[in-house]
Amino acid sequence: MTTEIIHIEESEYNSILLQAVAVIDKARANAAKSVSCIANTAYWEIGKLLYEKKLDSGYGNRVVERLSVDLKQLYPSMGLSPRNLWDMKRFYVRFLESDEKLRQAVAVLPWSHNLMLINKKLGLSDDQILFYSQQVVAKGWNRDLLMNAIKLKMHENQMPVLPDNNFSTTLPALQANYANEVFRDNYNLGFLGVTEPIGELELERRLVEKVKLFLLELGKGFTFIGNQYVLEYNGKESKVDMLFFHRGLRCLVAIDLKIGAFKPEYAGKMNYYLSLLDRIERGEDENRSIGIILCAEKDHVDVELALEDMGKPIGVAEYQLILPKQELEKVVRDEIAIYERDRQRISSNSTENEFN
Repeated sequence: MTTEIIHIEESEYNSILLQAVAVIDKARANAAKSVSCIANTAYWEIGKLLYEKKLDSGYGNRVVERLSVDLKQLYPSMGLSPRNLWDMKRFYVRFLESDEKLRQAVAVLPWSHNLMLINKKLGLSDDQILFYSQQVVAKGWNRDLLMNAIKLKMHENQMPVLPDNNFSTTLPALQANYANEVFRDNYNLGFLGVTEPIGELELERRLVEKVKLFLLELGKGFTFIGNQYVLEYNGKESKVDMLFFHRGLRCLVAIDLKIGAFKPEYAGKMNYYLSLLDRIERGEDENRSIGIILCAEKDHVDVELALEDMGKPIGVAEYQLILPKQELEKVVRDEIAIYERDRQRISSNSTENEFN
């Protein structure tokens, strides 16, 4: 019996690899959500039980302590301490009168995230908790990132804006809705450390150097494929600034970087790139490629007119190269604190050396 060696093109192999990664990541994400959802359902019901039995931190302490001991013997790995049991009651009481949308949003979050969101010292409203819950799911924030976002009051910077894309006319309804959730109107590229004017190639180079941070800013589900990605067709060569694959949308995402303001001709160029991607790179089971034009500023009316008759799904977004004021102030405060700490340590060491 002989084994036949099969040779495939590199682009075909990359497509297979991306599909395999997407399947595994989706399974992991679903498993994590399922675990959190099951645990939160149990915590909700226990909290409800304590609430309905009118157990409070006064005479109910002994009951809850005994309950904790008995439950931990049966379920030693569930974290059923007296404090956690009281947290379950707080969780139930906090969302008892909230609408179903909010309950569903917090149901899939890790327990530690929920405890932070219901912390009375933070005083978050239902709308604010819904915003942060959605951001945790969309961007995969851990507890520290969530805390930083709350401290920076990110919910205050989320102003409703008209979508600068044509997703509703170029994509199926469900995918269009999902794409509007995935892609934002504004991206903060302050992590690049730009302090003076730079060109498009330099901007791209810095993004590639810090692609992990750029992926975090883009949100959950993006895989970086390459920059200056070459598309050869009909004896001609074109290059896409940055090419990604989004696992949830199941499509290629082309990003075109522009240093200045949006110009209508950029839409035609992106439409051409997407035609090439769909024709020579798109896998059989993948959805239509999506293009994002990332520019320094844009006018909604200009974008609307430019995309009106475009057949490919295209979005236009702005970027910031410097940190917003609140974040910049925090960076400065942190740097000052580090400097003072280091200065005191050096001074202390010098004093000790004088006496030795």
